[in-house]
Order: sequence, then structure tokens, then C-alpha cells
Amino acid sequence: MKEADVERHLVRLVEKAGGKAYKFVSPGRAGVADRLVVLPGGRVWFVELKTSTGRLSALQQVFAADMAALGQNYTVLWSKEDAATFVSVHCG
Repeated sequence: MKEADVERHLVRLVEKAGGKAYKFVSPGRAGVADRLVVLPGGRVWFVELKTSTGRLSALQQVFAADMAALGQNYTVLWSKEDAATFVSVHCG
């Protein structure tokens, strides 16, 4: 399975649950999360998508640490099952 498959699955599930999953690109700033997921009720998550064999780069690890230090919602989803669980927990 490709990372893009996990990403497409997440986008479909989030939209079905009434949210939006914006592609997040920050020119000049490598390591940012793949998606900015905006959920009903004002909840926002930075979501990094990987496959089960993927790994976070050093810059992605820095981004994750920055988000934690700022008290932001950040997660890494490693599979379609993770995406389904994420939506179930946060949109259910």
C-alpha cells in the first residue's frame, strides 16, 4: 500500500464525517504535516501520513515536537485502519 492510498482514505472519511482535510504545504518549511484536518466543533489536527514501513524524517520529528510544545493536535497515521480509528474517535 502507498502513502497516497492512506491519504485518500483519510480525506474520504473526514469529508464523510462532515470535516475537511486540506493538503498542507508550507513553502520554504520542510517537515510540515501532510494534512490539516478541520473537524466539526472547531477541532483542528495536523496529520502526517505514512505506510507501515515509513518513517518520520528528522524535520518531520522537529515539526511534531514543535506542535507538542505549542499544545497543538498532531498525529501520525500509518494505515487505512489508523485513519478509520482517527475519524471514529475524533468525529464520532
